[in-house]
Amino acid sequence: MSTPDIPTTMGALLIGGFFASMLSGAVNIQTLLYFRAYASDPIEFKLLVFAVWGLDTLHTTFIWAGMWDYLIASYGDTSKINYIPWSISLTVVLTALVTFLVHCFFAHRIWRLSKRNWLMVSPVIILAFLRLCSASGTTYQMFHYKAFDLFKLHALWIFTLGLSISSAVDIIITGLLFYLFRDTRPETGHLKDVIDRLTLYAFETGSLTCVGTIISMICWIAMSQNLIFLGLHFFIGKLYANSLLVTLNTRQNVRRARLTSSGERGPVLYLETHPRAGKIPYTPSFVPSTPGRESLMNNGCSEPSAKELQVNVETITSVQYDTT
Repeated sequence: MSTPDIPTTMGALLIGGFFASMLSGAVNIQTLLYFRAYASDPIEFKLLVFAVWGLDTLHTTFIWAGMWDYLIASYGDTSKINYIPWSISLTVVLTALVTFLVHCFFAHRIWRLSKRNWLMVSPVIILAFLRLCSASGTTYQMFHYKAFDLFKLHALWIFTLGLSISSAVDIIITGLLFYLFRDTRPETGHLKDVIDRLTLYAFETGSLTCVGTIISMICWIAMSQNLIFLGLHFFIGKLYANSLLVTLNTRQNVRRARLTSSGERGPVLYLETHPRAGKIPYTPSFVPSTPGRESLMNNGCSEPSAKELQVNVETITSVQYDTT
């Protein structure tokens, strides 16, 4: 970088840091919502969420430690633009760790939906691990060269490999979830709507992380003279963290939306009350809900009489589908 361009180097990192911080705020909110709404979840899920939240927070801290080094400690020194601070190097491996945990979560989901089909899950786990190894190698190369021009000259392939594998894993996971959901989808009924919604969630979360990774990789290859790729890379891990938390936090919405009644009114339970004097116990009467029957039981009125309590009991058909 003999002639550094401030807007596409420091400017790109600064904007990327701002967007990453906003997404990190979303991770914090999603984490809080998770622990409030799913206190009864297995300890494994809680540890996963806590680990992702901790890594994401550390990632954001390192981003701004690097920005402090660039913009405050080295203020006005354009030669430092080519320098790679240690904190910026560590953001790469932290992103990979978050990505690995999220990929393993979705691999576990596929494993359960496929009835423990290891042949279906193994490629996802292997590729996710290779992605982590590639990112670890990238971080090592950044520590070794300490300069972006040397890093791009000698380590172009390893960073590209990591981003490519990450995109491939996203595509595989989305495709497998789509296949498994559609394979169990009935033609009609309430379960059909549940699976359609799950399919949409899987596509949205998978495509968002995949597109973000691909754009960062394109900028890395096509615009090697600037740092736009790194500014984009700052919030890739945040997208993965949010995709995990959104998947966990939408379980109640999916279940509530289609833990559905059949649309027909159930039987009506009448509790015939009596005066307290004498303490005569009330006698409940259970009457099927049929057209005109409610009016008949209420002496021809549209509402129960003053001495009757009407409780409409609706028949609910609960369909619990694995969304984890």
